Amino acid sequence: MADAAGALSARGKVQGFLEAACTGDLESLRKLGSALDEEGKGAAAVAAGVRDANRRTALHFAAREGRTEVCQFLVEQLRLPVDPKDDDGETPLIHAARQGRLETAEYLLDHGADPSVASNMGATALHHAAGIGHIELMKLLLGKGIDVESESDAGTPLVWAAGHGQEEAVKLLLEHNAKPDNETADGITSLLSAVAAGSLPCLEVLIQAGANPNVTAGGATPLHIAADSGNLEMIKCLLQAGGDPNTSDDDGFKPIQVAALRDNLEVVEHLLPLTSPIPGVSNWTVDGIVEYTLSKMAEEKAQVSEAGSLQSRQPVEVSPEAKKRSLDAKSRGDDAFRRKDYLVAVDAYTQPKIWLPMDVHTSHSQIFAKQLAGCGQRIP
Repeated sequence: MADAAGALSARGKVQGFLEAACTGDLESLRKLGSALDEEGKGAAAVAAGVRDANRRTALHFAAREGRTEVCQFLVEQLRLPVDPKDDDGETPLIHAARQGRLETAEYLLDHGADPSVASNMGATALHHAAGIGHIELMKLLLGKGIDVESESDAGTPLVWAAGHGQEEAVKLLLEHNAKPDNETADGITSLLSAVAAGSLPCLEVLIQAGANPNVTAGGATPLHIAADSGNLEMIKCLLQAGGDPNTSDDDGFKPIQVAALRDNLEVVEHLLPLTSPIPGVSNWTVDGIVEYTLSKMAEEKAQVSEAGSLQSRQPVEVSPEAKKRSLDAKSRGDDAFRRKDYLVAVDAYTQPKIWLPMDVHTSHSQIFAKQLAGCGQRIP
């Protein structure tokens, strides 16, 4: 019992120490540091060893909350390393940058923090600063010589900025020679990211910088993505820049057909005179395109259903309640995607798979929501 009580007491002191770093309570930080030093190793040794379950130190928490005076105490008086990594490979500087803590980031950099250090996902402080559009912080980091083309799992800082609709951040990165057509491992470029995020200003800036309007990723071009979301202004911008309305995605659909599937009739009408005739479409009108595309989709679904029944011999029955929940989830996903809340969108888009058989044609918004979620501004 005594050992258990001692363990609980020590855990409480550790939690209190980290909370004091968060709140900027230097007096409590000093007292708890002394209380934790039961073996007489000194406050510095104690502070270096205090970490939470994700191996975040007091310096991580202080940096995240912008407690510069606590950072100063930990670094200058207790001599803590300035670049410790947590379980995600993130340093205090990355934590500060994610939250836009300019003064704290400047202090850490002045005391030896390395701006080029990347997390386990490859994201540097510049990625996070670009994602939130913090121009002064970006300038500070760029002034330290950080690589503007540093590649994370979700792309370069330019992809992050475009994916969050940060027009001024996009401009600043281009001024520092960021390449607009650099691709992620999934083929995502900054232009695709801007279109998926619904940011017309970022799209216009990138096109002016020479970004390719016909790049493809996941089988989709920027026009497919804009047609999927029904963003007519983006479609006009892409067409003016040379976007090809006759490129087919992996399902064999042109942008006009993607718009038809999503009932984006205004987009269908705009693309109609620009799209080459589609074999099998006898009625070359808005209604004719919609009717043909929906019938083709129905045929493909029937083929998938038949193939599935041949394998299982157990037809899947979907209740009206399940259908309603699926439609509600799809609607929530679409709303979240338009708000650029990509993590919520991924969750909502995934839910229908629980209730309904697999859909033949995955929405391009669903695909890009998953990829843009990698740029999400996670709060530790």
